[in-house]
Amino acid sequence: MRIIAKTGKEDIATVYIADMGKGRLIEFVESQTPQIPRTEKWVLSISTLYGCPVGCRFCDAGNHYQGKLSREEIISQIDYLITNRYADGLVPTKKFKIQFSRMGEPAFNYSVLDIIGELPKLYSARGLMPSLSTVAPVGSERFFGRLREIKEDVYKGRFQLQFSIHTTDTDKRDWLIPVKKWGFAKIAEYGDTFYKEGDRKITLNFALGNDMPVDVQVLLDYFSPQKYFIKMTPVNPTYQASRNGISSHIQPYKKNYEVVDMLRGAGYEMMVSIGEVEENYIGSNCGQHITNYLNEKGRVKGGYTYALKEV
Repeated sequence: MRIIAKTGKEDIATVYIADMGKGRLIEFVESQTPQIPRTEKWVLSISTLYGCPVGCRFCDAGNHYQGKLSREEIISQIDYLITNRYADGLVPTKKFKIQFSRMGEPAFNYSVLDIIGELPKLYSARGLMPSLSTVAPVGSERFFGRLREIKEDVYKGRFQLQFSIHTTDTDKRDWLIPVKKWGFAKIAEYGDTFYKEGDRKITLNFALGNDMPVDVQVLLDYFSPQKYFIKMTPVNPTYQASRNGISSHIQPYKKNYEVVDMLRGAGYEMMVSIGEVEENYIGSNCGQHITNYLNEKGRVKGGYTYALKEV
């Protein structure tokens, strides 16, 4: 792995591009919340595929797909970020989250499960909490069955599972996420077996665009507020979002939303996670950094412009 470019701010997020050989590029990120020291919370977002075959309409990672990363290639990202900060490999952070949610649908790469199971043996990190975000593609039943076993064996109460839903309108969901995927009934069936007392609630994530409905009753029909947590995020200003005419319903400086009030009124614990506006300029959204890098090299057109430093 050779780091060829990076961008960011020390107290928000730093995005790295690595050349893995044969023209294959990946990006990975370390981030923290301003005013919260790294010893309290530190988040690593790791790529699992070279690009992504799903092609979500607002995600720049779908611009190209060149296959799966190996176990060693995934671990090399984590190793780089940890040793760059802690040469002795000891991570003192109280909440140390490793997210398998950067470039690539993780359920397409079975090596992700091997790594999740091994993490406590690979790293000395008292606050370790793995996180996996998925669109739940059809055909991934074996992957999720094994994930449930690993969570029970290794991470009771210390694992974060997130399903990317984005809208309760099934036709619009199919347009946003153009891959065969589990319906709400199957997600709920799996989630109800995955969640055990003492676990973190399963997250249903909505990167909420305008004209993308969220029907509270549809959610209640499938997802119990006792087991599921709702997270709403903006649609980030990626090249693909702009190309597909998707604008964000969640805005950085707007505090009140009718849909949020309705969800809370229905008993859901939830959050509106906006993050730092400057992350858009850093390019810390999935695939955004590589898209901009290739744009500067004349290999793609379009994209959001932000500071880029080759190394």
